[in-house]
Amino acid sequence: MTERSRPGAVSQTPTGVATAEASFEDFFESEHRTLFRRMCLITNSPSEAEELMQDAFMNLWERWDRVAAMQDPTGYLYRTTMNLFRKRYRHAIVAARTTFRAEPQADAVALVEARTAVSEALAALSPRQRAAIVLTDLIGFSSDEAAKMLGVRPGTIRSLASQGRTAIRGSQTEGSR
Repeated sequence: MTERSRPGAVSQTPTGVATAEASFEDFFESEHRTLFRRMCLITNSPSEAEELMQDAFMNLWERWDRVAAMQDPTGYLYRTTMNLFRKRYRHAIVAARTTFRAEPQADAVALVEARTAVSEALAALSPRQRAAIVLTDLIGFSSDEAAKMLGVRPGTIRSLASQGRTAIRGSQTEGSR
């Protein structure tokens, strides 16, 4: 591709008048600083403003033969830039909604009731059963780790936890009658 056939290349007629190919570069030089500053105000981010400005000028460059013939190419530039901004904004909103879906608020009363039920069920157990249940089921330690903490064998922890679970299930079925 020669310099004269490259889009945006400066070429002149025999009379020395610049053609439409050169006018894109002139248009860019006259508008890019102002567009950048205005987009900085809108986006509050120089990098975002730079990207929007570049994308808008690329869109214009691709259609420059039609845009150059327009009565107001600057208005078209700003309309293109704002459309790109709105498009990015909409995509960001959709991405934020899908990423940060609002979880339904837990019912505070139900949480208090559940906590009370667990406390009452644990209170009905022997201290050793209660310790085995709390360490293995509520806190999540293994039976080996819980055994070391309580100074007993891992089999004892498993047995105490099993007895405690059975006692809790028995108290729940009695309470539901």
